[in-house]
Amino acid sequence: MTKPAPHAVNNTLAYLDGAWRPLTECSVPVNTHALQYGTGCFEGIRGYWNGERLNILFLREHFQRLAANAALLLMTSPSVDDMCAITAKLVKQNDPKQNIYLRPLVYKKGLNIGPVLIDVADGFLCYMQPMGDYLDTSKGLGVCVSSWQRLSDNSIPTRTKATGGYLNSALAKSEAIMNGYDEAIFLNDRGQVCEGSAENIFLVRGGELITPDRTADILEGITRRGILQFARDLGIPAVERAVARTELYLADEIFLVGTGCQVSWVRSVDKRIVGGGVRGPVTERIQRAYEDAVYGPSTAYGSWLTPV
Repeated sequence: MTKPAPHAVNNTLAYLDGAWRPLTECSVPVNTHALQYGTGCFEGIRGYWNGERLNILFLREHFQRLAANAALLLMTSPSVDDMCAITAKLVKQNDPKQNIYLRPLVYKKGLNIGPVLIDVADGFLCYMQPMGDYLDTSKGLGVCVSSWQRLSDNSIPTRTKATGGYLNSALAKSEAIMNGYDEAIFLNDRGQVCEGSAENIFLVRGGELITPDRTADILEGITRRGILQFARDLGIPAVERAVARTELYLADEIFLVGTGCQVSWVRSVDKRIVGGGVRGPVTERIQRAYEDAVYGPSTAYGSWLTPV
């Protein structure tokens, strides 16, 4: 399938606390609470240009998660309906003719001193930018098991997409790149496989699709949920369970999924070749199903898309 060619996005407008202004003119004070203490939570949302219109993938589902996560972190977001409307208006005003990435953020905008979440004013912003492939989905990735441990649910819950928690991801990803890898794989505090720096992980062993369960300190990924739906519809046995590190070395196939990386297959883990060192048949079926869903021609997953 040929993906639409990119076009420039000019005069990009953004939304910041009730105001519309060019992204380059959006700013917050240097003593903003979220900047000082990492007190915010966010979403990453993709919009796919199919040559005729832009389709936003899982728009409402992302904002339902953002509202729930904000509440968990003692923050108040706009309503799900309002966030969806703001985002649709943002896309219409910018009128992109290529794939985009949307970043909504609920954050503590107060200027208070002190790492506390109560009695600090909340803010909301959303902006967009062009985005192609976050990882090269055409080639196999070389990944490593990180020396950095994934944050536990009792420290900074990964499921909340808390801004401050992404220093954990940045350390792991930076270590991987400096050592010649494309991506890092986290283990949790129980030594179980968790996820990538910003992706959920799937393994194939003996024809069965396996992914760490929701108690493994993972992000409860919306793309992950979609992949499990594809597996059910394609008749691929799938299970959510604890995954041991050495299973990575024995897997027939491994792939990473997420809003950014979409479906990206893994060629090697810690220099050990996965399967035959090529994209496996299960991964290929899942990757094709994903692309058919977001670009067409499949209409089976039309409810996942919001046309703008």
